[in-house]
Amino acid sequence: MRFPSLTRPRSLAGQLFAMQAVLLAMVVAGYALFTYVNDRRQAEDAAARQATAVARTIADTPSVRAAIRTPDPTARLQPYALQVMRDANVDFVTIMTPSGIRWTHPDPKRIGGRFLGTIAPAQQGHTFTETYTGTLGASVRAVTPVTDGGRIVGLVSAGITVERISARVQGQVTALLGVAGGVLLLGAVGTYVVNARLRRHTHGMNAAELSRMHDYHQAALHAVREGLLMLDGRYRVALINDGGRELLGVGAEDEVVGRSVAELGLPAPLTGALLSSEPRVDEVHLTASRVLVVNTSPVSGGERRGTVVTLRDVTELQSLMGELDSERGFTLALRSQAHEAANRLHTVVSLIELGRAQEAVEFATAELELAQALTDQVVAAVSEPVLAALLLGKTAQANERGVELVVSPDSRLDDGLLPGDFPARDLVTILGNLIDNAVDAAQGSARARVTVTAYASDTELVLRVSDTGPGVDPGHADLVFQRGFSTKPAGPGGRGLGLALVRQAVTRHEGRLTVAESDEGGEGGAVFEVRLPLRTASAVSRGGGT
Repeated sequence: MRFPSLTRPRSLAGQLFAMQAVLLAMVVAGYALFTYVNDRRQAEDAAARQATAVARTIADTPSVRAAIRTPDPTARLQPYALQVMRDANVDFVTIMTPSGIRWTHPDPKRIGGRFLGTIAPAQQGHTFTETYTGTLGASVRAVTPVTDGGRIVGLVSAGITVERISARVQGQVTALLGVAGGVLLLGAVGTYVVNARLRRHTHGMNAAELSRMHDYHQAALHAVREGLLMLDGRYRVALINDGGRELLGVGAEDEVVGRSVAELGLPAPLTGALLSSEPRVDEVHLTASRVLVVNTSPVSGGERRGTVVTLRDVTELQSLMGELDSERGFTLALRSQAHEAANRLHTVVSLIELGRAQEAVEFATAELELAQALTDQVVAAVSEPVLAALLLGKTAQANERGVELVVSPDSRLDDGLLPGDFPARDLVTILGNLIDNAVDAAQGSARARVTVTAYASDTELVLRVSDTGPGVDPGHADLVFQRGFSTKPAGPGGRGLGLALVRQAVTRHEGRLTVAESDEGGEGGAVFEVRLPLRTASAVSRGGGT
């Protein structure tokens, strides 16, 4: 997503490249200047040492003392001084009287003139160096006395011009600048490569665009109601929005980010889906209080970088679908009963047409009494309206499938006994799914029958459903309540969700759900029993029922 502007600033990568190039150039230039100054100082010190060594060597030479004692010292000292200049690689050697009158000079015309420079320390017997501008220009020179028998008979000065020193340093600086240029070029290439990689990662965006994208990202993340969860390559939570924390029932974002999915305390099937390396599409999973549709998609870019997880809450939708299925079943049962009623009505009409009015009355009365007896039986045992309506509808559905559904004589659930705020939808979810499961199990057995028992005390509501089916393997007693478990082939909509929804509703009300072997008519089967504490119904309903 790009954010165009009228005057587009340089990208973040470009700014970093320019900054790094300038910084590298400044470092190299500073190092070059430091090296130049340091080398020049070292070169001057070396020149001073060299001049001092040459001057002292000349002053200690016996032939020099002997030449000074002659009537014409210049005749012997001038050739000697020129020879030393060439051999010692100095720019001048001047031998002079103690008062500073030259006996030798690189320019013969200046012989006999006064030495330009300081000679006082040497006249006192000390050797010293200085930088002075004389007849040859600025030079680093050394001056030392010539002694003979403890008496100063002359002075010697040797020097190297600053121009020659600068020439030496210039050669070193040229080499240094060449190396610095190579370093700068190599650094620029490296910086360009690094920043090219950065441009790919930032998609060429500048800092303002990245900041704006982050703001939009944060706003969009917390605005969507669906849950969004992002996991890194090690399946740790990298990001979670408000909807995700609410749907998963986990703590604040700061408490979740950085933790592994396995540490969030989610149901095992849901945890397995989030830890899977394969994408998951519209999988239904149950938490303690919700039905979630989960989608996962790996994030890859040459290597696994993480997983994006979306969560949709379909709890209400699932309940409505269950009610819709029940209504659809009621409709089919009513349609079948309407067809059957039409057949019976034709029978009554035919009996009347045949002049057998008495038989017609008896036939019609018997059918009415049978239907009324069923209604009376259910209402007498369970007068609570929601459960009574559910049982009547399920009885018709079971009859259509060849299964007898009866209400146990032990049932007693009067109207008004349950708290007014006890969620009726949860009762329909629990009892409706248990009956559907029992009818499905009993269908096809020798004596297909399902028995429902419902009664309540002051502290709890008991719902029990038994069947004459094949029963439940003791090894599967706990697995039957997991989503997706079924011993029958999956239909178009899948199996294994009904009992999972029952356990979810029972757990939400802090109840207890058990399954055992049924003794229904001595034919085996299974019996499911639910015990719901009535004292917690109000608190649970306020906490958000299904």
